[in-house]
Amino acid sequence: MENPVQHPYHLFVLFFLSLFHHSSQQLQPSQSHSQSLPLIQQLLNYPSLLGNGSFNISTDFCNIGPTSSLTLVCYEDNITQLHIVGNSGLPLLQNISTEAFFDSLVTLSSLKVLSLVSLGLWGPLPATIGQLSSLEILNVSSNHFTGAIPEQLSSLMSLQTLVLDHNRFTGQVPGWLSSLPLLAVLSLKNNSLIGSLPNTMNGMESLRIFSVSKNHLSGEVPDLHNLTNLQVLDLEGNYFGPHFPNLNSRLLTIMLRNNSFQFGIPSELICYYQLQRLDMSMNGFVGPFLPSLLSLPSINYINISQNKFTGLLFQNMSCNSDLSSVDLSSNLLSGDLPTCLKSSSKTRVVLYARNCLSCQEQEQHPSNFCNNEALAVKPHDKEKHNRPHGKGVPASSTIGWTIGGIAIVGLVFLVIRRVPSFRHIVKKPKARLIMANVSTVNTVKLISDARHISQTMKLGASLPAYRAFALEELKEATNNFDDSNLLGDGSHNKIYKGKLSDGNLVAVRSLTVKKKHSQQTITHHIELISKLRHNHLVSALGHCFDSCQDDSSISRIFLIFEFVPNGTLREYTSGLPGKKMTWKKRIGAAIGVTKGIQFLHTGVVPGVYSNNLKITDVLLDHDLHVKIGSFYLPLENDDDKKEVYDLGVILVEIIVGRPIMSNDEVSVVKDLLQVSIAIDHKARRSIVDPAVAKECGEESLKIMMEICIRCLADEQSDRPSIEDVLWNLQFAAQVEESCKGDHSHNSQESDISCAQV
Repeated sequence: MENPVQHPYHLFVLFFLSLFHHSSQQLQPSQSHSQSLPLIQQLLNYPSLLGNGSFNISTDFCNIGPTSSLTLVCYEDNITQLHIVGNSGLPLLQNISTEAFFDSLVTLSSLKVLSLVSLGLWGPLPATIGQLSSLEILNVSSNHFTGAIPEQLSSLMSLQTLVLDHNRFTGQVPGWLSSLPLLAVLSLKNNSLIGSLPNTMNGMESLRIFSVSKNHLSGEVPDLHNLTNLQVLDLEGNYFGPHFPNLNSRLLTIMLRNNSFQFGIPSELICYYQLQRLDMSMNGFVGPFLPSLLSLPSINYINISQNKFTGLLFQNMSCNSDLSSVDLSSNLLSGDLPTCLKSSSKTRVVLYARNCLSCQEQEQHPSNFCNNEALAVKPHDKEKHNRPHGKGVPASSTIGWTIGGIAIVGLVFLVIRRVPSFRHIVKKPKARLIMANVSTVNTVKLISDARHISQTMKLGASLPAYRAFALEELKEATNNFDDSNLLGDGSHNKIYKGKLSDGNLVAVRSLTVKKKHSQQTITHHIELISKLRHNHLVSALGHCFDSCQDDSSISRIFLIFEFVPNGTLREYTSGLPGKKMTWKKRIGAAIGVTKGIQFLHTGVVPGVYSNNLKITDVLLDHDLHVKIGSFYLPLENDDDKKEVYDLGVILVEIIVGRPIMSNDEVSVVKDLLQVSIAIDHKARRSIVDPAVAKECGEESLKIMMEICIRCLADEQSDRPSIEDVLWNLQFAAQVEESCKGDHSHNSQESDISCAQV
């Protein structure tokens, strides 16, 4: 333990503070020092230190060199930073009066940074702290403060960092924290806070780091999706749940360890392209694990242990080469451990015991164990687990603690560098700063694009995990690719209907590989296809390579997709009258196609633009929901980024109800639409498919026609964005619903009113 005698400079600080607070009139230095000396002796209870000659009244406080216990920074003879750090074994100022100490502090009107760590301060945090109006950073961690977090802190409108870790604060996380407009770091770790987080948190737009780990908080996490600057979220060791929180995809760290989360995890997680650390361990999560998380471009740490995640893992799955720690243990996973996790690297830690994997290096359950356990899981079924709220920190969370601390320190230095009064007195920090602006070229663009589809992407719960198929398995499923199972035949690919050994129907697309494509390129595109899972896409289930016997190069690729049984969208818009969709369902189908295209453009890495999409590529499932069944990748044809022109042609068929077979027909119908919009509702209705002409609302029809014409613009720069198209289509659906609802009491009146708005 350090002896306080070895660090007398902290006494200078308190001595100096007492001069400001207890001198009610202007005194000469010798007079003020002599009058304050008895008070300092009483306050510190260190009479021997004050009389040992370590300091005198001529000391220049602003030029005192920093020590491990004291750092004091001035600007123009005013104290702007005060850092006092005690010894964790014996607090430095354990016997002083907390209120008297803070009464002395409030006289420092220029103070911007106040750090009082491990000083033995106790009792409530004094309300006088609210008088330090210039304060930007406040850190009073590792003391013994009790009671509620004082509301007087809400008056510190310049506050950017608030760290109250390792105290005994009680009560709830206050809602008034959202009134601090610049607050970027909020850390309340290891206290005794209770209740739920305030919903006002969704307005804390400046927040970058938020940590409330190791408290007694509970309930659903507020919607934090709007916090686009949030980078670190640490909720470890509480009782949050049961649903996975709604977050923004720009997060770097998500710590949910040891809570009460249940149900499944959102498939949007695979779009968190900046995510580096993910810890969901010791919860009650169920449902399929998302193997794509292992290949996120920035991920280096994943822990999903002690949950009930299910699903198959395969040897050929990809993972990020920078992964340093992966813990899959104590779940219900089966299959093979991915080869990429069997690296011989001494720095990588991979744990996967107590699953049903085929690997024998770590203890596994028999395969029937995982099947039985998965069937027995109920939505609220959750094992109780230990919650280490005491002094000890689990070894697996030590790294998270360290990184969080570094991030906070980094942001403190960042704030100091921005304040003009500090620029000439603080050395450039060596620590890595928290990323205010990620410089990686692709990542920022991808995150920006992906924000539009985070709510629409959904992994079908009934779909198995993506995997590699054996050629013999596909031959058996398709009766050796018999022509009777042929669904489609193109210049470079054929599509067969198949039935797997488990009874599931699939569509198998056989592609001939061009010589110009290397195996690396093919692998890249296969990985891309595996991520194309969305409720408006026909999702890929796996692939199979067929290699040439002479040189082992890939000659054919088989892509296995879910089978969609109810034909194409054209059959329901241009087919037999009895099979045609209503106007309302046509708008819904257009919205579904647009959402699928939007996901292709913005939801994967990289975006898939070259769709060459036709209405016959849009299929309908059992519930007549649309699924895009053909999205051509650069592997198959070149990327010309036709954007929404193809969607415009589909909208034409939806409106007019007849097949459009050539570009000339597109031009003719486009001209008719433009003319009819300029005339009246009778002209517009004369163009519409007669099967829905009487039922469609005039306003929704006009909106559909207008957005269709814009999609078909000759110049690409004149075409709308996919988000613009989606907004207009959804507005058309809303108008149509409103029109029908307002007149539902009289069907004849409804037809007339909606048709002639």
